[in-house]
Amino acid sequence: MYRTYSRIFDRVGLTWRAVLADTGNIGGSRSHEFHVLADSGEDRIAYTDDGSYAANIELTPAPARSGSRPAPSQEQAKIATPGRHTIDDVAAFLEIGADRCLKTLVVNGDAGGVVALVLRGDHELNRVKAESVPGVAKPLSFASAGAVKTATGCGIGSLGPIGAKIPVVVDHAAAAVADFACGANEDGFHLTGINWGRDVPEPTTADLRNVVEGEPAPGGAGALKIARGIEVGHIFQLGTKYSKAMKAHCLDEKGQAVTLIMGCYGIGVSRIAAAAIEQNHDERGIIWPATIAPFELALVPILMHKSPRLQQAVDKLYDELVAAGIEVLLDDRKERPGPMFADLELIGVPHRYVFSEKGLDAGTLEYKGRRDTDSIDVPLADAVSFIRDRLGRA
Repeated sequence: MYRTYSRIFDRVGLTWRAVLADTGNIGGSRSHEFHVLADSGEDRIAYTDDGSYAANIELTPAPARSGSRPAPSQEQAKIATPGRHTIDDVAAFLEIGADRCLKTLVVNGDAGGVVALVLRGDHELNRVKAESVPGVAKPLSFASAGAVKTATGCGIGSLGPIGAKIPVVVDHAAAAVADFACGANEDGFHLTGINWGRDVPEPTTADLRNVVEGEPAPGGAGALKIARGIEVGHIFQLGTKYSKAMKAHCLDEKGQAVTLIMGCYGIGVSRIAAAAIEQNHDERGIIWPATIAPFELALVPILMHKSPRLQQAVDKLYDELVAAGIEVLLDDRKERPGPMFADLELIGVPHRYVFSEKGLDAGTLEYKGRRDTDSIDVPLADAVSFIRDRLGRA
């Protein structure tokens, strides 16, 4: 199924990636999502240019800390930060980078309490990774302001790991920072010059964050790139998770009863069309990949309703094109050329023939591909063979 889906998306003409993905509630040993790369995509994927790694960002492990943490070089200080609750506000006020401001996020625990998760200010919490932390409730949810106040004695914007009376788990990257700033667990105050091991005990650590572009890929397979993707397919290796529970058996080639091995497969037909448009368009409209275009060729006669001989020639050509297996859209509206061309570019038909009385007199048609800048004249006698050649059917 992986190979089948890959061939489908290749034939459709899309730029896509198959990525390792979370199996979620469906379960199973492994799953792959198929994403069309597009800026409007709802998911983020991490991949390498050489194709050696690709995964949903939720499953991409961040690189482990290398080397030792820098030695402390500052003394602890308490600074009033009234009205400053976000990382950007605090970093600007303290005149340090967001990578040296640690943020403390409080989430609900699985036993009714709360758990503090600490990250660098410039990093994003990865919800899937956070859910795998012992003691964190699934699905992940942030503690309410009231629960935070009860557990820590302060509001959300002033939280920090020093003196915390709740479980604290620190991201690997945050655990590598020296002389950092954090909330003082007192409303309106932050601490600077804080160091693990000196001012706060060495932390329990875990991979809690999303990777960022340029970081090394797992296994040293190059630098990661991050792109948005539109999910157009998903396959799951379920193994015997469901068939064993349902006692679903069959006979093998030896006549022995075996438990069925199952898979789960989905492909988004309407999503493929939408993703193709997101990836293939310009300021004038859609540019359909040829394999899924609703029509291969638009035949556009100019003012045909005013010329019986042009109509007769157009009808003859139309029949010849259809007989040759070409999917033709005949625009027989009584419109001026401008609106006709604009509409056909909007709907994205890959190829266009314009037929006029002037062309009929000269024995030519005007051809233009949807991606072309200029048009060319094609002998009317060669119209069918020319377009068959453009479609790769010569």
